[in-house]
Amino acid sequence: MADLLVRNAELVATVDAGRRELAGGWVAVTGGVVSGLGGPADEAPAADTVLDAAGCLVTPGLVNTHHHIYQNLTRAYGPALRGSLFDWLVTLYPLWTRLDEEAAYVSAYVGLTELALGGCTTSTDHLYVHPRGAGDLISAEIAAATELGMRFHPTRGSMSLSRKDGGLPPDSVVQEDDEILADSERLVRLHHDPSPTAMVRVALAPCSPFSVTPRLMRATAELAERLDVRLHTHLSEDRDEDEFCLKQFGMRPIELFEEVGWGTDRSWVAHCVWPNAAETARLGRWGTGVAHCPSSNMILGAGLAPVAELRAAGAPVGLGCDGSASADSASLWLEARTAMLQGKLRGGPASTSARDALEIATRGGAAVLGRAGEIGELSVGACGDLVVWPLTGVAYAGALSDPVEAWLRCGPLAARHTVVAGRPVVLDGTPVHPGLDDVLARHRTAAAAMQAAPD
Repeated sequence: MADLLVRNAELVATVDAGRRELAGGWVAVTGGVVSGLGGPADEAPAADTVLDAAGCLVTPGLVNTHHHIYQNLTRAYGPALRGSLFDWLVTLYPLWTRLDEEAAYVSAYVGLTELALGGCTTSTDHLYVHPRGAGDLISAEIAAATELGMRFHPTRGSMSLSRKDGGLPPDSVVQEDDEILADSERLVRLHHDPSPTAMVRVALAPCSPFSVTPRLMRATAELAERLDVRLHTHLSEDRDEDEFCLKQFGMRPIELFEEVGWGTDRSWVAHCVWPNAAETARLGRWGTGVAHCPSSNMILGAGLAPVAELRAAGAPVGLGCDGSASADSASLWLEARTAMLQGKLRGGPASTSARDALEIATRGGAAVLGRAGEIGELSVGACGDLVVWPLTGVAYAGALSDPVEAWLRCGPLAARHTVVAGRPVVLDGTPVHPGLDDVLARHRTAAAAMQAAPD
């Protein structure tokens, strides 16, 4: 007896090692992991819960490898949309100094619910703003994720280089290196679960070359090695970053990345829009993962990341929706579609298919987070995370030849069902948890307080 059976799918795209696709297929989940898959000729087990996927595509859950969830408190903030990345950051930092535990909790609850509606089952978060006296922001996020039943990889972000030191953030959101390192170790010991079906894993994430010191980058890499956790940061996002690193350190961002001990498969980086060919090859040799954030890169005018080149070099590539003050809409379906379109724009119409985008959004994201074989695929023993996507109605009329291509080329599309560890978090297009309206009201209060004019 299985706990959950999803049956009668138009197609099950497993994205497993053999890239099997099962027309009329089914997936069974028992004890939180996939316990069986098959086609119409294979006998499906009885199950406590059965979801009918007629007319639907079933895929692994999508994996979000880069986000700043707290930024949904300043979504589409008009005054920040008038300049470069650095101008955008300088405008928003003073608002983010108002972040506290309540704001972290409600933004995580809303943000993770939004991601689930778009087919995401595992999400990272890069929370690098820690105002003095704000409380335990990472634990507040984890509480929201646990309540919702989402698989969550929060990262203990940090900034140590303020304006007075030549960085961008104000003094009130930076911390001393020793304080950052001590709290990083506390959070790993409190929350990190290294087991294969873990719901929570913690990584360490100094923000960027222009907001932390090289000393902190080195010390964080050493701490991550000792604690056996992953490393995350922004890298090579914008031309301004190149100029900053050359002026401050006499080297390009990826040279600095290697210099401070981050050139390893323990690391993954966000954006990576501007590596040159030699740097792309180095990232591939290291096995450093890349979170491709297509919508955010376009909104901030950062450019088109060399995704095909990075993958060809051996660098794992996943998708990231980035913060909801730059990308504004936290939908991994939208990021997958945009990644497909950007790939065609950069490499030609035959260069990037819907299957390429699906693989980046699932299997690629799993590799980026160090969880290949655990998440991002449907295979026996993998985590029971899956999405049922409806391919019916006006938007899909006539889309008969290929369900995977139809999934991204038609639409827009939201998940009918999103399942994490065998338990639905979205059912019939609606979040299953009853507290959303109350949390949205609290979120509006927190967002208004964050965006209020200074006293």
